[in-house]
Amino acid sequence: MPVITDTAPALQPGTAPGPELLHPIREVARLTGVNPVTLRAWERRYGLIQPTRTDSGHRLYSMSDIERVRTILDWIDRGVAVSKVGKILVKTAPLQVSSHNLPRELVQTDHAQWQEQLKSAVSDFDVVQLDQVYGQIFSSYPLTVVFQHILLPLWKQLQHRQEAFGHASEWIFFDGFLRSRVVQRLSLARVTVARRVVVCALDDRCHELELLVAALLLSNSDYALQVMAVGQPFDELTLVCERIKPQALVLFSNHAPAAQLSHLLNRLALSIDCQLLLAGEVAELAQENLTGSSIGCLGSEGTQMRQRLKQFLAGGLDT
Repeated sequence: MPVITDTAPALQPGTAPGPELLHPIREVARLTGVNPVTLRAWERRYGLIQPTRTDSGHRLYSMSDIERVRTILDWIDRGVAVSKVGKILVKTAPLQVSSHNLPRELVQTDHAQWQEQLKSAVSDFDVVQLDQVYGQIFSSYPLTVVFQHILLPLWKQLQHRQEAFGHASEWIFFDGFLRSRVVQRLSLARVTVARRVVVCALDDRCHELELLVAALLLSNSDYALQVMAVGQPFDELTLVCERIKPQALVLFSNHAPAAQLSHLLNRLALSIDCQLLLAGEVAELAQENLTGSSIGCLGSEGTQMRQRLKQFLAGGLDT
C-alpha cells in the first residue's frame, strides 16, 4: 500500500527507497498553485492527470503526477490552450522534448479559432454567445494570455477596420462588452489592504479598455489598486498622490513617448512622495531615456508588469 503523506522527506544516503509517497489534492494544490477544482477538471474533462484513488474515492498524487501538473502549467503559460496540452504531452513525452520548444503554429491557430468564434458573435451583436465564448476561453487559458494574445489583438483588428459600414458598431459593441467584463473582474479582485497603488493613463490617447486591462494584469492581493479615469490631468497628479498617499503611481500608455516626457516625469517624480513607474509599450520605448532617473519601468507584458511592480514595492528592484 502506498504511503500517504503531506510532505515527502528525502531519502538518506545508502537507504533503499520505500513505498511510493502519495499526496492528497490539498497538498498538490499547495505545491503547484493549481486549485483543486482545476485539478479535477483537468482529470475529468481532458484526462491530463490520472491520480490513484483510495477505496473511499479520494485522489492521491505521486511526484510524477505533480511534475506533470507543473509541465501542464508550463505549456499553458506559454499560450497553449489546456484542451491542446494532452496532444502535445503525448508527442513530446516519449521524445523528452523540452517544453520550451513551443509549437508556435499550434498556438497561433488555436488563438485564431477562438477569435473567429468571437467575431461571429460580435457580427451578430449576440451578447449571450459572446459571453459563452468569453467564458470558454478563460477556462482554457490564463488571464494574461486571454487578454494579450486573444481579446486585445481582435479588439485592435476591429478598431482598425471601422471604415466599412457596420464595422464601427461592431467595435463599439465589443469594446463595451470587454470594458464591462474587465470592470467586473477588477471589482472581484479588489482587496482591502493598507498598501495602495494608483494606475493612471499617461495621456488622452489611451483607451479606457487598455487602461482597465493593464490594471487587471497588475492586480495582486498584496496591494489595493485604484484606477483613475482616462482624462485625469497630468499636472494634478501631485494633488491626487497627496490625497491618496499610494506606495506607487503607475502611468500607462501604449503610445510612443512625447519628446518632453522624460522632463515631465522627472519633475513629477520630485513632487510626489511615492515610487513613479511606467507601464505599457511606453515603458519599453522610454526606458533608455530614463536611465539613471528614479523612474521605474514595468514593461508591457502582463506577468512581467505584475512581478516587477511587486519587486519595486518590496524594494527588490532598482530603477
